Amino acid sequence: LSNCLGGLCDRPKNTNVRLSLPAVCFVWQIAMIILFGIFIRYDEESDAHWIEHRKHKNISSDIENDFYFRYPSFQDVHVMIFVGFGFLMTFLKRYSFGGVGFNFLIAAFGLQWALLMQGWFHSLDYTDGKIKIGIENLINADFCVAGCLIAYGAILGKVSPVQLMVLTLFGITLFAVEEFIILNLIHARDAGGSMVIHTFGAYYGLSISAMLYRPNLDQSSALHGSVYHSDVFAMIGTLYLWMFWPSFNSAITDHGDAQHRAAINTYLALAATVLTTMAISSLFQKHGKLDMVHIQNSTLAGGVAVGTAAEFMLMPYGSLIVGFCCGIISTLGYIYLTPFMEKYLKIQDTCGIHNLHGMPGVIGGIVGAITAAAASEAVYGQEGLINTFDFVGDFKDMVPSKQGGHQAAGICVAVCFGIGGGVIVGGILRLPIWGDPADDSCFDDEPYWELPEDEESIPPIVQYNNHMRNKDVVESNFSMEQH
Repeated sequence: LSNCLGGLCDRPKNTNVRLSLPAVCFVWQIAMIILFGIFIRYDEESDAHWIEHRKHKNISSDIENDFYFRYPSFQDVHVMIFVGFGFLMTFLKRYSFGGVGFNFLIAAFGLQWALLMQGWFHSLDYTDGKIKIGIENLINADFCVAGCLIAYGAILGKVSPVQLMVLTLFGITLFAVEEFIILNLIHARDAGGSMVIHTFGAYYGLSISAMLYRPNLDQSSALHGSVYHSDVFAMIGTLYLWMFWPSFNSAITDHGDAQHRAAINTYLALAATVLTTMAISSLFQKHGKLDMVHIQNSTLAGGVAVGTAAEFMLMPYGSLIVGFCCGIISTLGYIYLTPFMEKYLKIQDTCGIHNLHGMPGVIGGIVGAITAAAASEAVYGQEGLINTFDFVGDFKDMVPSKQGGHQAAGICVAVCFGIGGGVIVGGILRLPIWGDPADDSCFDDEPYWELPEDEESIPPIVQYNNHMRNKDVVESNFSMEQH
């Protein structure tokens, strides 16, 4: 074990990487076994005492078990986390193993810690001190992990797997705290996580990327791009995310009209985003061609932006407006804002998460605040208003206009936790003990993966797309130098 831990102190050579990563994985998994043994138990709907619970609550059939309501949504969300996010990150020509493989690693790593962290805040049974988990806890753990996967997109190809595990460890912890503050203390509603997941994850990742800025990253510029087949694989991830996003935004909403409405609103927003993304992508290219960077990413922005208001009475035309606007903003972000941020703000955003998650997440929070403030009994009905915004208990005297203010406060909390947490964690990741890749080894699988023989000494590939800047984009003041 001492030899394994010692490997963390060296730059990433193949031998040291194989030594240090097993040490972290084994130690973490043993810790999880101990903590789960102490704290985690089944909830009443997954425990063997369910039959007694059924009789006590006069439940007539097993079909009333929450598993049968939530599991279809859980399946969709789980596929999004492991297949959607994983394949979306395979666009780099020489980092497909790292994109999908490290996504797999930190998601499996993070969901265990998320069950504990979220459990301590939301599912702790104070009678026996145990965390009771069921199917909804699994969905929330996947949501928690999603924030860290979003952050991973900003530093894709520039960090070691051990650094990713550290990022996830702190990211899950910060997520659980900010989620509790936003949903429980502030009492904001955020069914699809525009604030809690996307805004936090994006600014957490961007802050870490700023702290880990590499002035000599151009040494890996030949690999900082895609090829035809890598873009096709990334498009698989896009399509999985796009198809299942209605499940993501509706997975933990109340059964009945709220869940139904969330799926409809997300469905429509996503559809509108595709059309505006295609239009803007073609409009801003010299030859009117489409850029796969935009199609892979900006077409998903509507799902992000409609998340907070998904369960509200946004109306179908409102969902289309949100999707329409976000397709434009996200695509223009890839064309102009990402190069500007790298050149002037020293933020190297590999996947452009600011355009897909950051800006649409903030827009989603604003849409949620406006929609909540404009809510009325005429639109929702008295009981519908109480049920939708959970105006019960300590918040039984809440009015929609005040709820709108609470929604806006939730945006501020998410941004502050993302930036503040990212700066602190980024400072930790700068320590020279994590085995991060050298500037000339970024965006390359070879330092961390055993590659097929015909790939290990592959000749240089002509770069046609660096996934951030396209040579056909109309010249602007913010365009960066071509490599």
